[in-house]
Amino acid sequence: MGKVKRLVADNPVVIFSKTSCCISHTIKCLISNFGASPTVYELDELSNGKQIEEELVGLGCPTIPAVFIGKKMIGGANEVMSLNVKSKLKPLLIQANAIWV
Repeated sequence: MGKVKRLVADNPVVIFSKTSCCISHTIKCLISNFGASPTVYELDELSNGKQIEEELVGLGCPTIPAVFIGKKMIGGANEVMSLNVKSKLKPLLIQANAIWV
């Protein structure tokens, strides 16, 4: 099993981010504003961050942030924002047991 899948396995919401990325910050805030507590991995602060980023590209998510909800890759900021605009993000968070209301 890959490193990314292990990191995602035990958490309802996982965000792979970079501390210097304003888009990553926006996505973390958006998801947190629903009441979720995402597990965040700051790739620029991890010794194996580059390897994780390469694995994310291999999984089909070439951009950071990379968001997983309910162990499924949602994608990057565009996909998350699109789900939010369509009022589909909150139901995904509820289904993943990341929020309850």
